[in-house]
Amino acid sequence: MPSFRRARLALAVVPLLVAAVLLGARRSATAPEPVDGARLFRQVFERVARDGLGRQGEDNLYERAARGMLQSIDDPYAELFSPEQLGSFQRNTMRNDYAGVGMQIESQPGRTVVAAVFPGSPAEQGGVLQGDRIVAVNDTSVKGRGLTEVSGRLLGVAGTTVQVTFERAGVPEPIRMTFTRARIHVPSVPYVLMLDGGVGYVPLPRFNNTSAAEVEEAFRSLERRGARSYVLDLRRNLGGVLEQAAEISELFLAPGQEIVRVDYRSQPSEVHVASRVPVIGEKPLVVLIDEQSASASEIVAGALQDHDRALVVGETSYGKGVVQSLYPLDDGWALRLTTAEWKTPSGRSIHRTRLRDGSPVPPDTTIPVPVYRSDLGRPIRGGGGVSPDVAVVPDTMSTAEQALARAIAPKSQAVYAGLTDLALDARPGLRPDFRVQEAWRARFGEILREAGVEATPEEVAQARPLVDRWIEQQVARSAFGDSTAFRRRIADDSQLRQALTLLKKGKTQAQLFALTGAEAGAEPEPAGVN
Repeated sequence: MPSFRRARLALAVVPLLVAAVLLGARRSATAPEPVDGARLFRQVFERVARDGLGRQGEDNLYERAARGMLQSIDDPYAELFSPEQLGSFQRNTMRNDYAGVGMQIESQPGRTVVAAVFPGSPAEQGGVLQGDRIVAVNDTSVKGRGLTEVSGRLLGVAGTTVQVTFERAGVPEPIRMTFTRARIHVPSVPYVLMLDGGVGYVPLPRFNNTSAAEVEEAFRSLERRGARSYVLDLRRNLGGVLEQAAEISELFLAPGQEIVRVDYRSQPSEVHVASRVPVIGEKPLVVLIDEQSASASEIVAGALQDHDRALVVGETSYGKGVVQSLYPLDDGWALRLTTAEWKTPSGRSIHRTRLRDGSPVPPDTTIPVPVYRSDLGRPIRGGGGVSPDVAVVPDTMSTAEQALARAIAPKSQAVYAGLTDLALDARPGLRPDFRVQEAWRARFGEILREAGVEATPEEVAQARPLVDRWIEQQVARSAFGDSTAFRRRIADDSQLRQALTLLKKGKTQAQLFALTGAEAGAEPEPAGVN
């Protein structure tokens, strides 16, 4: 009998639904009535709070409503941060200083491993090594715990202490260290190199609140060492604070030259203009970009390209030409909201519309791609992203290498963990000019089998160049650091190789443009070559 009553109730609702639909149709046939949004929200909120299954608290409902509102507006970068989320955002995205031990850690299957130790940090002073495994924090085991939890236990207030227990390859007993937390600065310029031919190389993989000062010091140090030309590497740089991008651009431009124009919705536009003497004068400069160069890194590349101060080499950049502002809210919360669009000195917007999942909206092929001109009249392609003056795609893998990479992908964490152990075992007594040993290749094969990778020994042997590169990079980084690892992979870096070839032939910026056909009056390459 109860099921019969429920069926009758369901049937009784149908005529009411039909009547509501018909009534809505009649209303839409005339003129839509204005919606009292505040009343509608209040009615829905009260009904859900009182009758909704799950007994949602009102505070929780308000938070969900706020997040839902941001999800519904046409702003894929809008976000609401709780106090905990704001702290993580400032550490990981804005790269602000934080109080901790000074280690970059990464999660591997069943363990947390030290990936890098920052200079001058408590971790460096305590003798922590890359590859050490964190097994306990303040006598609480963290084996198998997530990266967020381990990181949260290590962070704290400057001046407080934290006890960390490590396991180290070749050391039978755990190592227990007590650190005094300190303000940790993550460098945005990890190292500088003087390459063959007097080429100064400065990588800028991230922005933080001291990026401009670090870049300036990097170029000045290379000037003191006699550099004759330069490469500024902005590849894989996802961006950061606009002011830092403007200050970095100013290091290379003449006083009075425009850097970027920022058009706000609710306040007057800002125009950033260079006002200081360039750090390297007129020496030739190449800027490297790729598909992950975004936001602030695009401001730098776009300004130097528009003013003919740098030859841009690589791939068309990401295309994030909008500015987010971070608004503090009550109780430690914060709101990130897109508030402005920026344009390069030539007037081009490099913004490429994207969906919330980050994928770009396909361009309208019926609309011609706009072409802009640099100060000297060089053609610069618009249409989203910074298009390079010289398009160079990264080196591709062979068919056998691609097949092995696909086979490893589902087990990549386990394979990477095995490579880490391999590198630690290889480290003692190693010289910087080492060669990949046959024993290491054999060990790599064992790592694949232990991880359950479906690849035959013959398939692994056919992909030997890729295997050797993976082993070489992990061993070099573990034994000698990032700069040595980078030097060893230059031969496999087609974009940097092209930059070095051009700088070897072109002794001035004008000669660089002439070598690449990027002079004034030239026509841009057809669409699709980038």
